[in-house]
Amino acid sequence: MQLGADYNADRKFVLASGSPRRRELLKLIIPEFKVLPANICEDVSSLESSSPLDAVAYLSLKKAETVSRELQGAWVLGGDTIVVLDGKVVGKPQDPDEAIDMLERLQGRWHQVWSGVSLVNQDLKFSESLSVVTSVFIGEMERSEIRAYVESGEPLDKAGGYAIQGRGGVFVKEIRGSHSNVIGLPLRETYLLLKKVGIIGCRTDRDDLTGKRT
Repeated sequence: MQLGADYNADRKFVLASGSPRRRELLKLIIPEFKVLPANICEDVSSLESSSPLDAVAYLSLKKAETVSRELQGAWVLGGDTIVVLDGKVVGKPQDPDEAIDMLERLQGRWHQVWSGVSLVNQDLKFSESLSVVTSVFIGEMERSEIRAYVESGEPLDKAGGYAIQGRGGVFVKEIRGSHSNVIGLPLRETYLLLKKVGIIGCRTDRDDLTGKRT
C-alpha cells in the first residue's frame, strides 16, 4: 500500500534528481511523477558557511528551483544527501582504492548522514526546505570483507562508499534516526511536507495553495 494513495493526481509533480534510490522511495508516497534531474554544480565551497545543514539545504533548493523555472505550474522536489565524518564531508569514491580507504575510516565509528529536501512551485511563489540528520555506526570489518565488498562494485557510486539498502547493510550495526534518510530521502518528513501543501490528502483547515477550497 502506498502512503500517497490519496495523491491529488491533477497536480503535476517532478523529482529534480536522477538518483534511482530517491526515485524508488518517492514512489512509496506518490504514485505518479516525472523525473527531470537538475544540471547544477554541486560545489558548495563558495558558501559562507560550509556546515552540512547549509550544504544539503542549498543544493536541494538549487535543484528544485532550477527545474521549476523550466516547468509551468509543476511542484518540484529537490533532494541532496551527504555523509559526514568528523565534521568533514565524505563524498563518492572515485576508484576502488578510495572506497577501501573510506570504509576503513568509517568502520568502528559513528558518522552522520544529512539530507536536504526542498519543494518549489515557481508559479505559486512557494518554496520550503527541510534538513534531516541520521547517525550511523559501522561495525568492525575485516580487510578481506572490505575488499570483497568493494569488488562487488556497490560502493563506487555511493556517498560514503556503502549502501545501507544493499550488501553494505550487513556492516551497519546501529542507526539513530530515519533509515530512509540514509538511503536518500527521509520519507516521514517528505510525506508531511507534501501533506502540508495538499499534494497528498485534503486540506480542510483553509484554502489550498491554488486558491481553491478543498
